[in-house]
Amino acid sequence: MNKSWDADYKAMWNERYMDNEFVYGKEPNLFFKEWIQKFEPGSILMPADGEGRNGVFAAQLGWKVTSTDLSEEGMSKAFELAKEKKVDLEYSVGDLEELQFEPLSFDAIGLIYAHFAAEKKSVLHKKLNDYLKPGGIIIFEAFSKLHLLYNSIDPKVGGPKDFDMLFSTAEIAADFDNYEILLLEEKEITLEEGKYHIGKGSVIRFVGRKK
Repeated sequence: MNKSWDADYKAMWNERYMDNEFVYGKEPNLFFKEWIQKFEPGSILMPADGEGRNGVFAAQLGWKVTSTDLSEEGMSKAFELAKEKKVDLEYSVGDLEELQFEPLSFDAIGLIYAHFAAEKKSVLHKKLNDYLKPGGIIIFEAFSKLHLLYNSIDPKVGGPKDFDMLFSTAEIAADFDNYEILLLEEKEITLEEGKYHIGKGSVIRFVGRKK
């Protein structure tokens, strides 16, 4: 991966999260909210957790949360939200490729709009798999390859403009081939998450249990 690309990507997120507002809102993603409540709380890893809306919600349910992101500004906002909601979470800033956690140490992983560079996607998914205990759960929602059409019609809905950073059900099935599939679908949804996820989009949704 081009290091200048990494630096630019990090700078973009830091600039976005410097906004006084919570740019994706303070409420959790609806899909994550629905599914995380179906499982007994344990330890959960939240890569690309940004301003912490999903990690903080999990903490409110009694989960022990470890969030990560490229952005120091995102971490600052996450701690602000955690304080407001009177919960604790751990937070590591850095490239997920370089961050290290204990193997088989998490009961769940939440991947909510965790878009990575094309050549990193599958590598990082396999790495995350190593951190999850057998029987552990992954909850995933991110933009599908079809979303590029929605984004071109209405940029307010957000999402990467690089086709290869978007997902297909086939990619997810291949990356997580050692999982019992509880749900895997491509779906049109209406987003209302802060000011960067507004309008109709196309997403991939996946919930899997590691075998």
